[in-house]
Amino acid sequence: MTQTRLSRRHILAGATIGAATAPFASLTSAPARVRAPLGETDRPSHRRFKLGEFDVTMINDGAIALEDPQSIFGTNASKEEFEAQARANFLPTDKLQISFTPVIINTGTELVLFDTGNGDARMPDAGHLIHHTLKAAGYTPDQVDKVVLTHYHPDHIGGLMTGGNPAFPNASYVAAASEHDFWSAPERMSGGTERVAKLTESNVKPLADKMTFVKDGDDVATGIRAMSAHGHTPGHTAYSIESAGKRIIVAGDFANQPALSIARPEWQVKFDMDKEGAVATRKKMLDMLATDRIPFTSYHMPFPAVGYIDKRADGSYQYVPVSYQLDV
Repeated sequence: MTQTRLSRRHILAGATIGAATAPFASLTSAPARVRAPLGETDRPSHRRFKLGEFDVTMINDGAIALEDPQSIFGTNASKEEFEAQARANFLPTDKLQISFTPVIINTGTELVLFDTGNGDARMPDAGHLIHHTLKAAGYTPDQVDKVVLTHYHPDHIGGLMTGGNPAFPNASYVAAASEHDFWSAPERMSGGTERVAKLTESNVKPLADKMTFVKDGDDVATGIRAMSAHGHTPGHTAYSIESAGKRIIVAGDFANQPALSIARPEWQVKFDMDKEGAVATRKKMLDMLATDRIPFTSYHMPFPAVGYIDKRADGSYQYVPVSYQLDV
């Protein structure tokens, strides 16, 4: 029988290997558990920055996921074109996330809210402006002095009323005259316009005695001016905000997806009522934003929905999300 004699060197080497592999052995026998629980997906409630002497606060009213994105953005593009564009921008080809971002401007003399979100949690993951995100941003509905509407689609006027009462009890209201006249006309109460017309009836008309109607170039408040951006709806309006030499455009729904409706402005969008008019407005606005190198907000962009436009040498447009430019 052969006996193996272990030297002191063998014993020490074995102990060293055992100590080194012990932690890995424990991983296979009993997985470690973190003390903190796994969390749910969360989103910031708001993003605030200075614009000259104004405060600008982007309010997160939630987001929803939609199937079949080409049925919304790129309805006149081929399936192959659309999928290639989506993949080039690391986007899924079968789903699309849409955010909702009202904007609050504190001018120092007035608190001005642009658009009111979906209202009373109209969707499972959106519509929390009144009861949650406004408060999280440090404001209350009674502090809002003026509500300005870019247009009358439900995700913009849905938050005007809550429980049958005005959600912003001390506010006055501003909208484009052409937008109001279109959706208020009796003939809109049937057919394809019925849904929005009925919401206009319930949410906008009760506020008529507090409303002011504007057109392109009209001043809404100190430093805030209306800019026609028709096409998405008949009276869709953007607003130029300026203070102490700084400027930003609250652009509503003129272009709402960076890789699709900005990178490919000629692609038609399902919710644009005048498809060709919306394309022309999109290109005009993008040219202006790129030339003037000013930031803009767009309602459905990924939160915080603020960025710049770069026009490349080949004539295409690129969305540049804001990072720290507005904080320095």
